[in-house]
Amino acid sequence: MPCLLALLALAFPRVAIVLLWLFSNFFTGVYQGVIIPVIGFLVLPLTLIVYTYVTKTSGGHLTTTQFIFIFIAVVVDLGLVGGGAYRRKG
Repeated sequence: MPCLLALLALAFPRVAIVLLWLFSNFFTGVYQGVIIPVIGFLVLPLTLIVYTYVTKTSGGHLTTTQFIFIFIAVVVDLGLVGGGAYRRKG
């Protein structure tokens, strides 16, 4: 089941965020308000999932390896956005 959720999160991160929000307590205790999760949902959804997971498992203190995972998530999110624009151009 966790592998299926990981594949779903990579292929459809916004769907995964909605399912995690509806059926689990994955996002509780990480964010103080609603603004950051909403912006993350709209702009960088995979980064939102990775940051939430890393923060929950580390207890708030991030290591270098965890920053690398967050950086990879940002690059993948930006690559998904930029890849669509590149295909429309050519």
